[in-house]
Amino acid sequence: MGIIARYRGIPILYRMLGAFLIGAFVGIICWYAEVSHGVALKGILDAWLSPLGLVLVKMLKMIVVPLIFFSLFQGAASLPLKKFGRIGLRVIILYMITSFLAAIIGTLFALGINPGKGGMQLTAGEAGAAGINTASAASATSLSAVFMSMFENPFKALAEGNFLAVIVFAILAGLALRVLLDAAEEGRQDDETSALSSLPCLAAAVNRILFVMVDWIMDYAPIGILALTIVNFTQYGPDLAGPYFNIGIGIIIGILLMITVVYSLMIKLLTGTSPLRFFKYAQEAMITAFVTRSSGATLPVTLKTAEDLKVRRELADFALPLGATVNMDGVCIHLPMFAILAANIFGIDLGFGSLLVLVVTTVLAAVGAGGIPGGSLMLLFIILNSMGLTEAQISQVVAFALGINPILDMFETMNNVTGDLTCTYVVACQEKMLSEDSTN
Repeated sequence: MGIIARYRGIPILYRMLGAFLIGAFVGIICWYAEVSHGVALKGILDAWLSPLGLVLVKMLKMIVVPLIFFSLFQGAASLPLKKFGRIGLRVIILYMITSFLAAIIGTLFALGINPGKGGMQLTAGEAGAAGINTASAASATSLSAVFMSMFENPFKALAEGNFLAVIVFAILAGLALRVLLDAAEEGRQDDETSALSSLPCLAAAVNRILFVMVDWIMDYAPIGILALTIVNFTQYGPDLAGPYFNIGIGIIIGILLMITVVYSLMIKLLTGTSPLRFFKYAQEAMITAFVTRSSGATLPVTLKTAEDLKVRRELADFALPLGATVNMDGVCIHLPMFAILAANIFGIDLGFGSLLVLVVTTVLAAVGAGGIPGGSLMLLFIILNSMGLTEAQISQVVAFALGINPILDMFETMNNVTGDLTCTYVVACQEKMLSEDSTN
């Protein structure tokens, strides 16, 4: 137990980064040994190490559907829209607008960088062996096909991993429960009222269970990352460094652009106040989000920052917890980069319609991120699934993303929390929900 306790005492970020760096070093040595000296290591490592890595991918896929379902169900059922009415609706609309802007920025940056183009593409023979069907992938990404897939039988969607249908059903079920609970508060009681009122608490309890399971998966993650990184670098060698660098720099620049330009313009144009004043107060929450990699864990600091900005507590208590669940602007910049990478690796042509589907799917998927460390990894399954990729192909891209995700997760969480504060502050200024001693 002493070894396990010391292992868990190391911050998860250090464990994951250490596993990636060690795996890359060992993988490059193995690649060099095979290329220069003819030592056949690729098959051996693939047989012995790939299962250790694929277990991590399988566990992430195992947890993603129930996690997204119960997070969205609880969030939708807890929306006090009747209490806030127009103000609550304005907060939600602003969250959606910033998410769409982030998804568009992420997609444009991904198209500009074009990761994996000409470097990691599979040959036609390898594509056939991997089960790639570009025709089916293209049809799966048509706008009408994606729209229709959002309204499947929920039990069939759960069994088949149709993530968009799970998201839509969870939101509708949560909103329906909210309507029934509001009716009960107005005095229209019936025999089922007590049972209905317990459902949000039940969903919250299930979420706590799932978060503990996520912690266990993250404890195993360094082992899986180590195995997958060794296998990947043994196969591709130093050529992997280019895509990793391009993806990392592209996502970080996109996030910094979102924070310094988009949010600053929103504050200046929609409130007339100084963005510098806003960021002076927001910096504590931004740094906390960067370190913890969790919007949920940063929430107490975010609420304190809103208080420093003179946002009334009733608005902050509604908007910021909601934002920690559904407003994932950093994720919206992150996910399109790996979608374009997957399209390049597997030879999938993405036209305007497919890119539009990618933006919409990214925003819908980001709603279910749940504010947990590494949540974007789980959402990557949704994006790749909507592109028509097979399970083996999705696993290959997720395995690639695992290596660099800890670094990107820090920046995207900082983006998420900054976006929550920006939207909340804008609504507070426009709706005159700042404390009386607030000055512009």
